[in-house]
Amino acid sequence: MTAIMGILNVTPDSFSDGGRFIDVDVAVGHGLALREAGADVIDIGGESTRPGAQRVAADVEQARVLPVIEALAARGLVVSIDTMNAGTAAAAVAAGARIVNDVSGGLADDGMFAAVAPTDADIVIGHWRGHSADMYATARYDDVVGEVVAELQQRIAAAAAAGIAPSRIVLDPGIGFGKRSEQNWGVLRHLDRIVGLGKRVLVGTSRKGFLADALGADPDQARRDAATAVTSALAAEAGAWGVRVHDVAATRDALAVRRAWREGV
Repeated sequence: MTAIMGILNVTPDSFSDGGRFIDVDVAVGHGLALREAGADVIDIGGESTRPGAQRVAADVEQARVLPVIEALAARGLVVSIDTMNAGTAAAAVAAGARIVNDVSGGLADDGMFAAVAPTDADIVIGHWRGHSADMYATARYDDVVGEVVAELQQRIAAAAAAGIAPSRIVLDPGIGFGKRSEQNWGVLRHLDRIVGLGKRVLVGTSRKGFLADALGADPDQARRDAATAVTSALAAEAGAWGVRVHDVAATRDALAVRRAWREGV
């Protein structure tokens, strides 16, 4: 079964739902709704990583996420913290998070792996080449798939050196981070090479601009969600352990159809 990670942004400036869940009670309600829709993990983020986004102070980030993590974890939900800040990661795990999702793969804060190592949390290591404010400045590749694989291998080694067991590591190819449309599609076409590194792989395509480029004519959110569901099913077919999405119900249905196609109802 492919895990579904439901996105819960408690930020005022995320690219598709900024500000909707900044209130703690509203955020908790949405987290519960994501779980009811079929999410296996609720990924809570207090800092936007959309292209062009600016960093926020750690205390601001923590004020946004910790009450929501505590409330959802207390209700038995599996919670992930989406952060590039080691202090936030440690505080979130103490509050009940069971996964640290670092899109920077420990590069934004060199204390990240050391902070996660003594905990029981798993860590998602994303492929990343720079902060959102200028991420496309580094979108230069001679061999995008080979370079993503090699750079992820370097981060696996760094995590292991910090004391993180291999079984706790999840890899994210960083779709949309420091990659232009054709580069994102290239990575997805060869997702098997990342799966071949022997770790669980998480794929996040949800509502991202490269999907809009493929659809054309500035597609609305519903069309982006449909495209996300298709790419999520294809990622599952390529061996992804999990997919990270806004629209959990559409992705659940796409994964069910993929499973029926392979196995019968």
